[in-house]
Amino acid sequence: MEDALAGLRTELTGYCYRMLGSGSDAEDAVQETFERALRASERYDAARGSVRTWVYRIATNVCVDLLRGAARRALPIDLTVPGRAGTPFGELLPPGAEVRPVPDQLVLDLAQDPAALVVQRESVRLAFVAALQHLPARQRSVLILRDVLCWPAAEVATLLETSSASVTSALQRARATLRTVGPRPGDVLDPADAGQRVLLARYCAAFESHDVAGLVALLHEDATTSMPPFAWGLRGRDQIGLAMGAPGAACVGHRMVPVAASGQPAFWQMRPDGDGFAPFALVMLDIVDGRVANTTTWLEGEWPSLWPLFTPET
Repeated sequence: MEDALAGLRTELTGYCYRMLGSGSDAEDAVQETFERALRASERYDAARGSVRTWVYRIATNVCVDLLRGAARRALPIDLTVPGRAGTPFGELLPPGAEVRPVPDQLVLDLAQDPAALVVQRESVRLAFVAALQHLPARQRSVLILRDVLCWPAAEVATLLETSSASVTSALQRARATLRTVGPRPGDVLDPADAGQRVLLARYCAAFESHDVAGLVALLHEDATTSMPPFAWGLRGRDQIGLAMGAPGAACVGHRMVPVAASGQPAFWQMRPDGDGFAPFALVMLDIVDGRVANTTTWLEGEWPSLWPLFTPET
């Protein structure tokens, strides 16, 4: 049983991440799922479904329990009222308010075909995961299992102990809701995309040299930025440029180290620290039509750290 569970860890973490909207919460949910499965292993009945279906049923119940009474998570930029450059950071976001990133290697099979991996990256992109949070837990589960993981309706019905007709009905309602709330646009990380590689290289070069004009030139006119855990944001590349060029705002000597986070272009912003560098923030970009449409800078500090989840490429 332990070997079977170990083989399911990555895909199950991805499932729980899409359900819960937090990488650390997803890891906790998977750990609780495995503990429940091991305690109940003697009661597993192969006649009622495969080990995979049985474990997913436990994981679904764990996620539903965690979601009960919890507020809906949203993108950090959607939790702010964009202000003007120079305004104080102000209040902190409520705990658990925002959809949080996860390392790709925890939730995706990185050895799969590159074309299939691009599709899977889209399903863990922050904007898509945030859109999923609009769905009731049961509909959320059905949509992930059917449209993302491509389970047959009959297998989902077995997992949820309901009928295929009920699964189909829940899926139709979930799809209708997603068409209404629609994920914010953004391209997934695609190492094979030469245009994306050039854009990201230019962004990092401009950032590390503190070339504000060069950075602004890479932004959409109505680009947005946010800086969780603060309920602070800006809209418009002019405002972003003013904020970045303000006295004392320069991140002189900082480095940008690429990581794979929630299927999006992302970097650890590393600040000088003695003879080396220390994590300052996880920077995630939304790219649309060859320009940066949104930047989310997840500051490290007095809140749940993202650093332990990630191992930057060197």
